[in-house]
Amino acid sequence: MTRMRVYLPATLRALSAQLPAADGPAGGTTDGSAGGATAVIVPAGTIGYAVTPALREWYREGDLEELEYAAMSHAARAALRLLRSEAPAAPRRVVLAVDVPDGDVAPAPADDDVAAVLLGTAVPLSAIAAVHVDDVAAEADVAAAVAALDAARGGDADAAFVVDAVDDHELQWYGVQELRFLLG
Repeated sequence: MTRMRVYLPATLRALSAQLPAADGPAGGTTDGSAGGATAVIVPAGTIGYAVTPALREWYREGDLEELEYAAMSHAARAALRLLRSEAPAAPRRVVLAVDVPDGDVAPAPADDDVAAVLLGTAVPLSAIAAVHVDDVAAEADVAAAVAALDAARGGDADAAFVVDAVDDHELQWYGVQELRFLLG
């Protein structure tokens, strides 16, 4: 069965709430094994971001690694919108990299994002390949970007600059076994 890498926007608060508390903060045992690996982290019908034909067309010169980075960047932008509704004290973008069967991914309906896909099935914790999170040093810029989202969407060039500036912060990579330390 062929699998597709999909990038899912998230927040630290939402991720912490979705992981099974009974198995510890990482959804696994204390040694990092997948004790709660079948726990659902996102339901069917969730919008994610992946290397789609439209993204390949939009980003003609990129290899697979560059295309995946672009898809992850689209998910990071969507994480800003999640942070707006959550209003955390310490805002950091979170992107979950998950591997799902190709047949469970479809183009996102009525979405103008070239990387947007629709998940046709729930995603279990065991599907997470990695977690990407902003460093603490990015929090002020992330907060400013979240505050500027509506104005940027309305065409305010200064607000768009603030939102785009958050892309200067590289997301940090965490393995699944590190989730308990990240969320702890």
